[in-house]
Amino acid sequence: MTDLAVIGSTVPELAALLAGILGLLIGSFLNVVIYRVPKMMERQWAQECAQLNGSHAEPAEKFNLLTPRSRCSSCGHQIRWYENIPVLGYLFLRGKCSACGVRYGIRYPLIELATGCLFAFCALRWGWTPTTLAWCGFCAALLGLAVIDWDTTLLPDDMTLPLMWAGLVAAALQWNSAVSLTDSFWGAVAGYLSLWAVYWAFKLATGKEGMGYGDFKLLAALGAWFGWAALVPMILMASVIGAIAGIAMKFTSGLRAGGYIPFGPFLAGAGFTALVFGPQSILRFVGL
Repeated sequence: MTDLAVIGSTVPELAALLAGILGLLIGSFLNVVIYRVPKMMERQWAQECAQLNGSHAEPAEKFNLLTPRSRCSSCGHQIRWYENIPVLGYLFLRGKCSACGVRYGIRYPLIELATGCLFAFCALRWGWTPTTLAWCGFCAALLGLAVIDWDTTLLPDDMTLPLMWAGLVAAALQWNSAVSLTDSFWGAVAGYLSLWAVYWAFKLATGKEGMGYGDFKLLAALGAWFGWAALVPMILMASVIGAIAGIAMKFTSGLRAGGYIPFGPFLAGAGFTALVFGPQSILRFVGL
């Protein structure tokens, strides 16, 4: 263990500070993930459709999480390195593109700050340990999934499935000492099957699809991290908050076409609540 790691283990505040700075950097990259992953999925679908139709899709610019460099969506101005410093870059630019003056969304620094705070919380709670690393990864993935689902109603398999497997691995390595590997395994199984059953019951009763398969996989991932016993509290909280939000959006005309809202962000909110306060606090929150 390096001297820095030793100091971080014995001084929780320093570990939290270092983890918070790392979280700001990861949060900046998370903004890229949130924007680009759905675009990458759309491109992949277009290529697959073209192949099925026997046609050839037009060659497009290379587009992934690293290429091309970040740029203004309005004028194409490439973001300079000092403009891309988490939070400070946004403040330096006053929330505007330095080339065309178009405003950037406030969500970018908020996601960076949220990731930094979550990382700092994990380090303050578990110190400079593999457990902190595991839960920091959990927080980044869950936050990214929540925002992507809110924007696009998509929960990418490339994120939900690794999150589930990471929960099982963390339990197996005892990096998540609160959950045994058995509880983690059955949490993943029960998480998937519970929403799968609700989906088919609703579809058979109404002929409509009430949720997507991504929700099954996200709850399976939460079950892998928190164990099967935490599933009922998390589903209850997600359902209650989702219902309240849906009613509020209906009265404010905030619902999308079709009158639906994605369930993933509320599952993610329940997951963060379970992380910070514990699953049993959710039962107290909903009055049980």
